[in-house]
Amino acid sequence: MLVTPNTNLGQHFLKNPQVVTSIIEKSRLNGSDTVLEIGPGTGNLTVKLLEAAKRVVAVEYDPRMVRELQKRTEGTDAGRRLTLIHANVLKEPLPYFDVCVANLPYQISSPFLFKLFAHRPPFRAAVVMFQEEFAQRLSARPGDPLYCRLSVNTQLLSRVEQLMRVGRGNFRPPPKVDSRVVRIEVKSPPPPVNFVEWDGLVRLLFNRKHKTLRAVLSNKETLRMLSDNLRTHAALHGAGTDMGAKAGTDGAPKKKPAAKSRAARLLAEMSGENDAMMAMGKDADSGAGAASATDGGDDDDDDEMGGAAPAASANMGSEGGARSQQHANVRALLEDVLADPRFIDRRAANMDQDDFLALLAAFNARGLHFS
Repeated sequence: MLVTPNTNLGQHFLKNPQVVTSIIEKSRLNGSDTVLEIGPGTGNLTVKLLEAAKRVVAVEYDPRMVRELQKRTEGTDAGRRLTLIHANVLKEPLPYFDVCVANLPYQISSPFLFKLFAHRPPFRAAVVMFQEEFAQRLSARPGDPLYCRLSVNTQLLSRVEQLMRVGRGNFRPPPKVDSRVVRIEVKSPPPPVNFVEWDGLVRLLFNRKHKTLRAVLSNKETLRMLSDNLRTHAALHGAGTDMGAKAGTDGAPKKKPAAKSRAARLLAEMSGENDAMMAMGKDADSGAGAASATDGGDDDDDDEMGGAAPAASANMGSEGGARSQQHANVRALLEDVLADPRFIDRRAANMDQDDFLALLAAFNARGLHFS
């Protein structure tokens, strides 16, 4: 008797044995490997993984599937090399593994991807099936319509290879869209970037990716945020708040012991927001990949940074005057960065990893931080 897939859990069973065989081949498994499988279902892929690897750790959320897989492997040599974990993979600490192979429910694509990025120790590769458009976003390049915050963050942390397209007819029941299998190799060691700050900048720029950097960063809310961050960093590191163009060049702040876990929390936060947008059928980059309804062109009508900062009124208290002066300082620092020929008239939609890294470094060198 066939087990009925629970589509509320995103279950679509892969029924084509040729696709299963192709996934095994493209995983390039060694006989000594421990494989992590997510969502084994009835075990069609699991059985083949056990033939190719030393050990398989399978994480399954549906208790019906747990029982099916137990019955299928009970009393066999393969069953002795299978560790079956009944849990929500997003809440369960990942065990050690060499290669991850997964046919994921679409709704957990982003959070699981970023959980992989945060996982230590490093693993060799992950071969994962995603919704086709989501998979294409992972390797989209600058200028591509699918290029978004998800693309930038994924490519900062990993190398992505598109392996094969899998039509919806290969599943029971067929999903509404086609799928794609990708190979992900996480960069080890990870790039020496403060992920919290990196994503703060990228998130901001991709909110309106077709606008110039100057137009995106010049609004009052962003200036206020940068001013607050400048004041916080100055207080933490013993510097004055009247920072000029050389602010921040006296050395990076010492890393705190919790920095790694903070980065991991960021990755979880980022992925949760991305996945919420996916569930709503919108852009997969937390609202940061596509221009908003009011952002249809590349005009810079909302550029608020052109004029001089308003002077403090005569009756403004000393605190208000100091704050006004600091906002003027931040505005001047921002202008200084964006006057660089590398950034004039640039737009996030056409910037690559090196561009974003250079931009963040230029801001940090002047004491401006995005966190």
